[in-house]
Amino acid sequence: MTPASEMTKEHHPQTAKVWWRLQRKKYNLGLLIAGITAFLCYTVIATYFIAPYKRDFEINGLITFLQGIAYLIMMGVANVFYTLGYLLDQLLNKDNHQQFRVDLFNVGFWFSCALPFLIPLLVFTTYLIHYRHSATHLQ
Repeated sequence: MTPASEMTKEHHPQTAKVWWRLQRKKYNLGLLIAGITAFLCYTVIATYFIAPYKRDFEINGLITFLQGIAYLIMMGVANVFYTLGYLLDQLLNKDNHQQFRVDLFNVGFWFSCALPFLIPLLVFTTYLIHYRHSATHLQ
């Protein structure tokens, strides 16, 4: 063992497995907050931009419940991918560098938290493509 690797392991005594396990709560909380915020964005965009042009559009309790269940399932899938972070850490971080681990977590965390916002973005894009032209003729 080299002095640098001894110092790294001494300075960061947690194993990768323990570190990733301790970060999972933060990851899931971030996913939960991102999911709720993305759903609120979807609701606002759909209500103000899509509903005026599509008569059969509605967001009701059943739709909200089903989307919530679907999101929880997707959180489960995201947690499977979270485990890939640990596996990549084991594979690529041979010297147990804490900064590598933190950077890897941050990339995965922010990417995962950004994904739910694709839905409101797609809804708004639908408005721009299909309904925006109608909106300018109403004025």
